Amino acid sequence: MMKALTVWQPWASLIAIGAKPYEFRGWRPPASLVGQRLAIHAGARQMKRSEVLALRINLANPGRYRTACLTPDLAIPLLDKILQQHKSAVASFLPLSHILCTATVGEPKSGDECAREFGENAGNDSDRDGTFNWGWPMLDVAVLEPPEPARGAQGLWNWSGQC
Repeated sequence: MMKALTVWQPWASLIAIGAKPYEFRGWRPPASLVGQRLAIHAGARQMKRSEVLALRINLANPGRYRTACLTPDLAIPLLDKILQQHKSAVASFLPLSHILCTATVGEPKSGDECAREFGENAGNDSDRDGTFNWGWPMLDVAVLEPPEPARGAQGLWNWSGQC
């Protein structure tokens, strides 16, 4: 049994490919989770083209817009592929309702401390208030091939799959 965390797409896939080194939450991870493996679950929520486009524009214009805490050389190819897949809708090739990878949770940092690693104009990659309080480092990411179907839940939940 392993703890799991549901993350919306494309952020779950960005964690899996190493482009999103922190998962931001409004709450600090439990101390018992730090140093442990965590399953990253892609939620059932469909991606929104506007969110993917905003991430892509922000990464391409770091001096003009607030930049997400993503590694551009890893994130941009995936975001471009999503945007090219369907010009008017959102790509469907990224799995939903699946465990994509596992990662070791590092020592949490404040969102502002994480943002400083990405430059003075870096910040939250979400428009949801209160999600940038804590950055959970996603270390030693291991991709599941193939991803494993899972239902998911809010907050931390128990996943009984194999990794």
